[in-house]
Amino acid sequence: MTRLLHELRAPEIADRIGPNSVIVQPVGAIEQHGPHLPLSTDLDVADGLAKRVVDARGEELDLWLLPPLAYTKSDEHDWAPGTVWLSATTMLAVLDDIGRSIATLPTRRLAFINGHGGNSALLAVANRELHLHHDLLTFLLHPRMPRDSGGDSDEAELGMGVHGGRDETAMMLALRPDLVDMSLAVRSVPEAMAERKHVKFGGSVPFGWRSSDLAKNGQIGDATLATLELGQQLIDTAVTQLGDELAEIAAFEFPET
Repeated sequence: MTRLLHELRAPEIADRIGPNSVIVQPVGAIEQHGPHLPLSTDLDVADGLAKRVVDARGEELDLWLLPPLAYTKSDEHDWAPGTVWLSATTMLAVLDDIGRSIATLPTRRLAFINGHGGNSALLAVANRELHLHHDLLTFLLHPRMPRDSGGDSDEAELGMGVHGGRDETAMMLALRPDLVDMSLAVRSVPEAMAERKHVKFGGSVPFGWRSSDLAKNGQIGDATLATLELGQQLIDTAVTQLGDELAEIAAFEFPET
C-alpha cells in the first residue's frame, strides 16, 4: 500500500491521513559537486534516505512522503554551469506555499529531511514561520549534520569535508553508483583553514563563502577516501537515526502552559 502522498486519490485523504500522520518533505539541491559527483547529489541523498525510512517505519509511524524539492538555496555554487538555485526570498516563499497547502490536511505535522547544508539556515527560519503562519508542527532533520552547524568531518579531511568529500561520495557510491566516476575523485582540502581556531568550518565564527573561494574544482573534501562499504554504513546509520527522530515527531506535542 502506497506511502506516497501524491499517489492518493482525493477521497482517500480523509480516510488515510489522520491527526498524527507525519508529512515528510525531502529537500535537496541541483548544484556542482566537483568533478566526480553528479549535480543531483544532494537531491539523491535526501530522497533516497527519505524513501528508505518511510519504507522501514512508514506503517508504524504513519509517515507520508512528498516528492522531493530539487531547486533550493545553492547560490554558493552560482559560478558553476548546471547549478540551479532559488534566491532566499523565493525559497522562503515556496516553503510557505508548501506549508499553506499541507495545512489543509487532517495532520499538522511536517518534517523536512534536508540533504544540502546551504539550506539549513533558511529551513530553520521556515520551521518557525510555518508554525506561526499556518499553525503547523514543523521539524528539520539532517541525515548528516552540516559541519558548520556542529556536524562531524573526518580527521583525514581536517574537518573540512563539507562538499563532495569522503562521506557524500561514499553515500552516492551506495545510492547511485552509476552516477559516480571515482577515476576523477581527488583530495581538495583547504588545509590553511584547519589551522585557525575560530574562523573555519565548525569554528565559533561563521563566514560567508562561495565554493570557488576554497577550491577551483568546487569540491571541499577528500573524495579518494570514499568506499561503498562506508557509504552503506552511513546510510544504515542515517536511516536508523531518522526513524528514531520521526518516532518522536509522531508523538510530539507542546507542553501545556
